[in-house]
Amino acid sequence: MAAKYPSFIKIGHRGTRGMMPENTIPAMEKGISYGADMVEMDVHITKDGQVIVYHDDSFDPNYTLMPDGSEIDPKQRDKYIFYQMNYADIRPFIIGTKKYKPYPLQQSVRTYTPLLSELIDSVDHYTKVNKLPKVYYLVEIKADEKTDGINQPAPDVFVKKVMDVLIPKKLGDRLIIQSFDKRQIKEVHKQYPKVATGFLIGDKKLSFEQHMQELGYTPTFYNPHYGMVDAKLVQQCHENHMLICPWTVNDMTEMKRVKEIGVDGIITDFPNYFADLLK
Repeated sequence: MAAKYPSFIKIGHRGTRGMMPENTIPAMEKGISYGADMVEMDVHITKDGQVIVYHDDSFDPNYTLMPDGSEIDPKQRDKYIFYQMNYADIRPFIIGTKKYKPYPLQQSVRTYTPLLSELIDSVDHYTKVNKLPKVYYLVEIKADEKTDGINQPAPDVFVKKVMDVLIPKKLGDRLIIQSFDKRQIKEVHKQYPKVATGFLIGDKKLSFEQHMQELGYTPTFYNPHYGMVDAKLVQQCHENHMLICPWTVNDMTEMKRVKEIGVDGIITDFPNYFADLLK
């Protein structure tokens, strides 16, 4: 862990999904305004090889509208898989004007699916003009082995596309690539060994030891679902010189619990909670 991270890392999940349309430039800026020092985002590859920021691998009708403002038919989602669409056809879709029921506090802002390069340029500009510290970028590669070639390219191609965007940004220690898909971070570690990686865990199918054995190397971050986090897991991570930042902790009681047992940071939809947590 040569990189220098904040003593407690405040991570805005998808920017601040609780308060703004997720994975958009306004969400990242708002998360930072609440005190996040790291912003998390999800990336996909388009048909024409662009790297875009969006959670699912196709447009989600729950919070995205057609370019003309009409609803997306949930049964037609396969028509809107990003890997089968060019970016010019993706950008006109509208994010942020349709109320997203699980997040009633989300501000209504008409926006769109950004390119990863554009998002990073915008965020770095935002911190500079507002005289804020530069932030860290936690970039999640969304992939599933079962849909290689349909929803995303093979890991070596995917990782190269993402890194071709990120390397010119010269982010250094401010970049972490994470994934639930071990293949992606193993590829990053193999091709770009100086880039920090994070392994995301969502279930208990494998033990900590089994995960580490399958990975075959020690990532910088081990980021499990908060429900899996106990004092033993925190200790195991620290003994293996890994940082542990659970996701997605949106309840103050749970935030306090995981902080008290020694996690290194928290991923939350509500970075506005950090001010109270760290009082």
